[in-house]
Order: sequence, then structure tokens, then C-alpha cells
Amino acid sequence: MDIVLRAAFAYAFITFLLRIVGRRELSSMGPSDLILLVVMGDLIQNGVTQSDYSVTGVVLATSTIGICAMLTSLLVFKSKRASRIIQGRPIIIVQDGRPIQDNMRSERLTLDDVMEEARGQQIERIDEVKWAVLEASGQITFIKN
Repeated sequence: MDIVLRAAFAYAFITFLLRIVGRRELSSMGPSDLILLVVMGDLIQNGVTQSDYSVTGVVLATSTIGICAMLTSLLVFKSKRASRIIQGRPIIIVQDGRPIQDNMRSERLTLDDVMEEARGQQIERIDEVKWAVLEASGQITFIKN
């Protein structure tokens, strides 16, 4: 039972930590983001299983994490409030060709980050953008003028 409680706590902690770290698509992860995920996985594994290397321990820990993920998904599906808390909500980062600096700063995005995404969608200049929205998934959606 101890492994189940540690795994449930680890899942909640990881969800909280990833929400604080910010929105980033997996494809745009930098080296430090990747290091964070790898090290975090190893540290969590040590904390969850401690010195229990049995098959039962592994099954209990992975089952608990899987059930927590399923329950979180169900909660997000059923509750808009839970969805906003767990996943966040879209944020407008460019409006009528002008970056909204406060929103970009709160999400730790630079104009270079936004323009890199814009170029990927064949947008050459920021003044071509009517809206740029940082989605809850971390993807930036652009709507041209």
C-alpha cells in the first residue's frame, strides 16, 4: 500500500510541477527541459519504489500512475474548472500585430520564440498577425489579418 500512496503523490507532484514549469510543446523542448524530465523520472522512480525491485512493486507503481492519469483525464473532461487548473487556458500573446508583453512575460516567451513559430507557418512579420494565441497545449495558433 505504501507504493500506491507514494506513486499517487508522485503523480500529483509531477502534474503540479509541469504546470508551474510552463507550456512547451514536446517538439520545442530545449536541452534543460529534457534534462529536467529525465532526472525527474529517475528521482520519482527512486522515491516511489525505494528499495522494492519486485515485480509486484513495479506493477503497483505503474498501475497507480496509469489510474491517476486516467482519473485526471476524466476530471478534465467533466469539469471546466479542473481543466483550467490542470491544463490552463489559452492566452493571447499578439493582438493586431503588437505583442502583449505582459502575457508573453508571464509565459516566459520572447518575441524570437513567437517569430520562430510564425515563420514555421509562413508568416514573415509580426504585423501580419491579427491574433496569436498560446494554446493550453503549448502550441501557438496564428490568425492573419
